Amino acid sequence: MLFLGDEHDTIAAIATPYGESGIGIVRISGPEARRIAERIFRPGSGSAALTSHHIRYGEIIAPEEGRVIDEVLLTFMAAPKTYTREDVVEINCHGGFWALQQVLEAVLREGARGALPGEFTKRAFLSGRIDLAQAEAVLDIIQAKTDEGLWLAEQQLRGRLTREIEPLRKELMGVLATIEAYIDFPDEGIDPPSTTVVEAVLHGTLDKVGQLIKAYGEGAIYRDGVKVAIVGRVNAGKSSLLNQLLERGRAIVTAVPGTTTDVIEEAINLSGVLVSLTDMAGLREPQNEVEREGVRLAREELSKAHLILLVVDRSRPLNDEDRLVFREVKGKRTILVLNKIDIPACSDTDLVKKATKIKDLYPISALRGDGVEELKKGMMDAIVKGRANKGGGELIPVNLRHKRVLEKVKVALGEALEGRGRGIPWDLTAIEIRQVLDILGEIAGETTPEEVLEMIFSRFCIGK
Repeated sequence: MLFLGDEHDTIAAIATPYGESGIGIVRISGPEARRIAERIFRPGSGSAALTSHHIRYGEIIAPEEGRVIDEVLLTFMAAPKTYTREDVVEINCHGGFWALQQVLEAVLREGARGALPGEFTKRAFLSGRIDLAQAEAVLDIIQAKTDEGLWLAEQQLRGRLTREIEPLRKELMGVLATIEAYIDFPDEGIDPPSTTVVEAVLHGTLDKVGQLIKAYGEGAIYRDGVKVAIVGRVNAGKSSLLNQLLERGRAIVTAVPGTTTDVIEEAINLSGVLVSLTDMAGLREPQNEVEREGVRLAREELSKAHLILLVVDRSRPLNDEDRLVFREVKGKRTILVLNKIDIPACSDTDLVKKATKIKDLYPISALRGDGVEELKKGMMDAIVKGRANKGGGELIPVNLRHKRVLEKVKVALGEALEGRGRGIPWDLTAIEIRQVLDILGEIAGETTPEEVLEMIFSRFCIGK
């Protein structure tokens, strides 16, 4: 079990990254937080009493020695108006490793225990301050890599997903109450439930669940980013294109064929999407062991890519190496990039389109940068498929755990509808609807197994 120890004792941790910085924070939460702070804090002036939600200047001392550890700003926040709904103390120290460690050790000597990963946020969840989906959003905010990813995480922190699900639960509970009243009070003359009404609610819930599952795929683009592989025959200009997209010289570019033998991976922010660009060895029949390994790695990266940029050198006639690459990308989401428009063409554009069967085509000069901005727009179109901007409010934050829960809900709803179609007894339908409600409760954490909670909070850093 991850969360050993009493969840009502007092915990402490360094809440800022290790390293040298101007400020570092030691956080304390629990019933003894105030007492511990008063023991080790010596105010610069005035009363030693701590006022809630006020910052005090002073020093942290080692009580048994009277030795000054650091000059600090200390904030005491009384429950329940805190992150955990417990008494919380935050000590702003100088940001050196040793100063923070000494302050933390002083806190631990006074009776606090070291916090486990995610334990502060777990306490916020257990106290009812946030639901489980909101707790997960805290981590998403910390790990956000783009504006859109941050926006999605903030929507989740504000309870957007829970608000989408709550009407579904209320409708299901409404029909469940009708069914149970009919079952539990047979002598009261209560009319039997309407199969039409029950099925309409189940179908409506199923449709909404389907939309939420779809939202996972859209949101994952902004939350997790996408992998884009740059492929083509040897010396087609793949590395030059990578450098243009990065707007810096990352890959070595020479006229010597086969310069790139390893996989080069770099990331860019493309209109709010984190795009991981992969440049790799040219795909061809390898001539030696080094090339063989390069081609193996290239194929491995190709299999992981969400989008492929197929670079064709239009200054040279198509050959067997080109056709080998065309076969490798067949059936994958691919953009055709016709490179070297700055020099005379040897390959006919229509012939290339016919050979690749790819409609999306962008002529560029990876050497001069001509056409690269148009290519970036084409990449975004292929990645997001014309999704409206975030101001439309249609994108719902659904992560992988939520998706898996929703998929279980979808199966359970299908079984309930199939049962009603067969005319099963109402008490069995009631059991199936209760199952749907229990599974939906896993999203907000109302019915989530302990091992799932442990898995979620273990992903957090210590101190959050």
